[in-house]
Amino acid sequence: MSVRVRIAPSPTGNLHIGTARTAVFNWLYARRQGGTFILRVEDTDRERSKDEYTQNILEGLAWLGINFDEGPFFQTQRTDRYVATVEKLLAEKKAYFCYCTEAELEAMREVQKANKQAPRYDNRHRYLTDEQRQAFENEGRRPVIRFIIEEPRAIAWDDLVRGTVSWSSSDLGGDMVIARVDEQGKIGLPLYNFAVVVDDIDMQITQVIRGEDHIANTAKQLLIYEALGETPPQFGHTPLILNQQGAKISKRDGATSVWEFRNMGYIPEAFNNYMALLGWSPNEGKELFSLQEAAQIFSFDRVNKAGAKFDWDKLNWINSQYLHSLPTEDVCDRLTPFLQDAGYDLQTVDRQWLLDLTKLIAPSLTVLTDAATISKFFFVDFEDYTDEARETLKGEAIVGIINALIEELKDLAELDTDIAGEVIKTVTKSQGVKKGVVMKSLRAALTGDLHGPEILPSLVLLHRKGLALPRLQRAINSLK
Repeated sequence: MSVRVRIAPSPTGNLHIGTARTAVFNWLYARRQGGTFILRVEDTDRERSKDEYTQNILEGLAWLGINFDEGPFFQTQRTDRYVATVEKLLAEKKAYFCYCTEAELEAMREVQKANKQAPRYDNRHRYLTDEQRQAFENEGRRPVIRFIIEEPRAIAWDDLVRGTVSWSSSDLGGDMVIARVDEQGKIGLPLYNFAVVVDDIDMQITQVIRGEDHIANTAKQLLIYEALGETPPQFGHTPLILNQQGAKISKRDGATSVWEFRNMGYIPEAFNNYMALLGWSPNEGKELFSLQEAAQIFSFDRVNKAGAKFDWDKLNWINSQYLHSLPTEDVCDRLTPFLQDAGYDLQTVDRQWLLDLTKLIAPSLTVLTDAATISKFFFVDFEDYTDEARETLKGEAIVGIINALIEELKDLAELDTDIAGEVIKTVTKSQGVKKGVVMKSLRAALTGDLHGPEILPSLVLLHRKGLALPRLQRAINSLK
């Protein structure tokens, strides 16, 4: 049978990095095996599911370049199939109606807590008589449908990542709810553990690759496969993404949704690369690779069992390496939206000016948002000089140097770095100072700082925008 894997996000929030990493692993495995990658949207939680989250998931996967071969399929469009399967289990006495109220369940949990027992359903309604059921119905109780979990028994499987995994049915919390009943007394939308099994059967999923937090779910789902007389897929449970303290990563640790990383200036090639390294390592020990390259060598024997700690420094390094390797045209296209988001007016500059700016600042970029910070003085006049710049401009020869620069530049309609270099030589000679003094003074006057991009290309760009001479004059005025 050919490989068929899936990613099945719930649209109750934006695309999470854990889901993205799962999508990457499934995609790599499908491509490695020449199989099929399927997108299924698990939207049975009607209260929390939102169209905007579905859209965010689709856009996030598209941004990552994770293309799917089938789907998206939506669980809410498969209700009849779920209901028919629930009815089959009821008819075969493998499931039953449970009429416990929330108050009764809470009282049950309190007793268990007092006895220092793990909270669980005690299966009290598993063998109700027809008369008992009718009495509950007459009280107006709305039931749920529970699947019978026989105890004790071991549930074992050969995990693609962890080898043999065994779970006791006694640790699954008692008979589990698989569906609810609506106000009209009809079987409604199913719960996760039941719907996912029906879906995976119908979609002929051969491998289920997901996070280790689903291990207990796998034990429950294997029992449902068995009850339905179906052969289960292989399961592989990947390590969780952890923070630096070893806890499951959360919003307290910074960004957790893919779109947040996109807005922070990470590019999809680098983000995918890093996602793949969160729990997997190629044999060659490579750290930089495309998804296509990874797909050629991906295997589960290189997926770690231990949790994968999220390393911001590593992600930043990978992102910077990609940015530094991209063609200037490409980087320019990618950083332009971030300059626009910063409020910079790009209508006053042409494409070549933007390309020259990109070439200048690209070696300093770690993330695309850096572009707005590094290039700010090209678009917005600085508010004040830094202390270092102000101190530089207090030098004895500074007024003469800046006046000489103004004289050399004022009649130059065109300026490039070669001509700018000649200007610096001329001023250095005429003022009888060292080149370093002229360069330092020029930087302080033009940018208000002593740190930043190379100063001669910066002078050229500012001159082409008509900003160089006003900045130099401003420096003169500040010295008076």
